[in-house]
Amino acid sequence: MLPEIDTMHLLAIAAALGWASGLRLYLVVFLTGAAGALGWVELPAGLQVLQHPVLLWGSGCMLFVEFFADKIPGLDTLWDLAHTLVRIPAGAALAAAVFGADQETWAVMAALMGGTLAATSHVAKAATRAAANSSPEPFSNILLSLAGDGVVPVALWLSWEHPVAFFATLAVALVVMLALIWTLGRFLRALLRRVSGWFRPGPARSIR
Repeated sequence: MLPEIDTMHLLAIAAALGWASGLRLYLVVFLTGAAGALGWVELPAGLQVLQHPVLLWGSGCMLFVEFFADKIPGLDTLWDLAHTLVRIPAGAALAAAVFGADQETWAVMAALMGGTLAATSHVAKAATRAAANSSPEPFSNILLSLAGDGVVPVALWLSWEHPVAFFATLAVALVVMLALIWTLGRFLRALLRRVSGWFRPGPARSIR
């Protein structure tokens, strides 16, 4: 339990919640709530709702569904598309809740940061999984999904226990993700052009 958390530490927690929400929103909500309910950490007032039994059950059920949906090629991309409008605002809301209504300025800054980080990680994840789906074998999808399952709890733990190390790790992760978005974005655009070309009617032939 942390007796006192300074502003930099709170920013690290907010950044972790936002960034990780773009990868595994329900895992973030469940792990954060469970850690508070078990007394492993003392959640800020704005996050204590996450440890309510109803919310723990709800996030746990959605986590169970997402765990399997994220490992099925094709379904994982549909799942990501369906959650585009969920993960980003949720990441912003969780980051803002770290500071609560008593620190409005920091809460707004945290919301902007959390939403941006959630958008970055979500787009990078969705692009990577869509590119992996172009391969006929299913193992790359499963490995990428398992990597996400492992990265989220590590990021949350680092933000609570070693905020400076978390920020350093986050900086590296952001560089990698932005590079992936740039590279895979070009790949996906080329793939979409190729697929759309298959459905375009060819030039009409004259009949003599």
